[in-house]
Amino acid sequence: MKLQKALIAIILGVLALVAYLIMDANDVSWSRYVLEASGLFLMLGALLFLYPILFARKDKEGCVELDPEAPLAETPDSQGKF
Repeated sequence: MKLQKALIAIILGVLALVAYLIMDANDVSWSRYVLEASGLFLMLGALLFLYPILFARKDKEGCVELDPEAPLAETPDSQGKF
């Protein structure tokens, strides 16, 4: 779900960048605000892409669980103990 939000933010950033290029070619005075919005969307998308990596959890074996809301599964160690 988090990556879907990041992808939407990236797409909005690219669309705003295209809108800026069109507006700048037509000498619209407030086109730079659209460029700023594009940059904000792109930065937000990049941060949302990093969210699962930054908040990943490790289980007892050192394996990384990228979904922070998922419960950690109990797995037996090498001696068969939990």
